[in-house]
Amino acid sequence: MTPSGIDATVLQSARRSSSLFGVALLLAAAVLTVTFVPQAVAKDAKAIVPRKPRLISLAPSLTEIAYAAGAGSLLVGTVEFSDYPEAAKAVPRVGDAWRVDPERVLELRPDVVLVWPTGTPETTISRLRSLGLNIVEVPTQSLADVPRALRQVGRLAGTLPVAESTAKDFEARVARQRARYAQRPPLSVFIQIDDEPIYTVNGRHVISEIVVLCGGRNVFADLPQLAPPIAAEAVLAADPQVILSTDDTIANPLELWNRWPRLRAVRAGNVFKLSSDLVTRASPRLAQGVEVTCSALEQARSRLSAPSQSQNTAR
Repeated sequence: MTPSGIDATVLQSARRSSSLFGVALLLAAAVLTVTFVPQAVAKDAKAIVPRKPRLISLAPSLTEIAYAAGAGSLLVGTVEFSDYPEAAKAVPRVGDAWRVDPERVLELRPDVVLVWPTGTPETTISRLRSLGLNIVEVPTQSLADVPRALRQVGRLAGTLPVAESTAKDFEARVARQRARYAQRPPLSVFIQIDDEPIYTVNGRHVISEIVVLCGGRNVFADLPQLAPPIAAEAVLAADPQVILSTDDTIANPLELWNRWPRLRAVRAGNVFKLSSDLVTRASPRLAQGVEVTCSALEQARSRLSAPSQSQNTAR
């Protein structure tokens, strides 16, 4: 079963790289003997921290947010798959999305550990708190959370002017797309994030939010799990007008769905590949993800209105 809070990109990478991820989320239980004087524990950015705090990020999205907020140079540690921007690849690793080495975290002497409350396992957060580390929770589940997170990290790091500029740019880009597509004809959309087995997302995932903003309707929005497995038969029954597939684990989604040529999306050539990093990682790059998704759905509308000119190729 898919962990409900895990980033879809991390989920896919975990399944493809099982040697890097374990099923268990428990951290080492032994008390670590280190010479460390912790800051006060906090759930937000209100704790007293140095003017230029040493930061550790426990999510790739939070690493991106730190850089975008002007605080990238303050990062002393992060987790696997923190690969954007390029400078993030050189930041020391303390674990991955599911497991963190608490001893390594302590060795880096962070003033603040940034965690994703719905993605970082609660066992990890609790363990690090028990060691006296200053934990700051940065929610990033929706489009609106991104500018809030930028400002939160900017205030914490003393880089608010940079963070504010980035946040306003993000908000403006998303608002332009929302206004542009608010009155466009609605489309039924199947969102596919993996193919072995087939996985989709429900209406609470940020990809679904993006689809709705662009005038689409997620055909599996009402499912209870955030990222549930789905049978091909369910997709056939839903018969979506558009299929959107992420690109990192689904090399050729059109080839996959061509097995069912009666699907409306297949008949119209409305099977699209989207960059997983742009639509699943809750960072400022989601603004670009909104733009490319809206563009794909607009192409789909054009093809549906002129079926004779549709192209049977995934874009």
